[in-house]
Amino acid sequence: MSKRVAVILAGCGVFDGTEIHEASAVLVQLSRAGAKVQMFAPNADQMHVVNHCEGKPTEDKRNILQESARIARGDVTDLAKLDVSAFDAVIIPGGFGVAKNLSDWAVKNKEFTIQPHLEKLLKAFHKAGKPMGMCCISPILAAKILPGCEITVGQDKECERWPHAQTAGTLKEMGCKHVNTDVEEAHIDVKNKLVTTSAFMCNAPIHNVFDGIGVMVKETLKLA
Repeated sequence: MSKRVAVILAGCGVFDGTEIHEASAVLVQLSRAGAKVQMFAPNADQMHVVNHCEGKPTEDKRNILQESARIARGDVTDLAKLDVSAFDAVIIPGGFGVAKNLSDWAVKNKEFTIQPHLEKLLKAFHKAGKPMGMCCISPILAAKILPGCEITVGQDKECERWPHAQTAGTLKEMGCKHVNTDVEEAHIDVKNKLVTTSAFMCNAPIHNVFDGIGVMVKETLKLA
């Protein structure tokens, strides 16, 4: 029987929304596995809008749901309508939208909070024993709701290949067990049914990022 998977988006674009390549990689792998997918996003304003040519915020205002529809080819539903009982698993791609629109990590770091309805949903998925797959920066959401969980954002020693490794240290300060992995790998927290992979936390060729996301999706579906 086909697995039913909710994919949660946070806008469209690495600096202010969902990382588009990560979302595409997730959708390709779910399609290959024959999963039934429904995409969701909050119907709310983005924290801000970034000019991706310059990497700087603009004065524009954009809606997270409407921007997510660009990735979903129009087929995206308000997060408020997500019924946990209708799905076998949830997957959240990365991108700064996770840290800006799904939470306020970008502003508050480890003292951050998750968007209230999303936090409620993720806790419900966990309570129901349904797996969660997260990549890039999105494992911070699991770190908040599952104290002591095992996650990966790649490596914990900063270098040219791992420019965001300080995130691992912050997650450790939050009480999580961070497991070092390479970009083509994923880590499985069997107890919490949580699968994470680093994706673009690593300065790696895009096919390596896609391979790691493929492992994450495959292992998440196995747990469903």
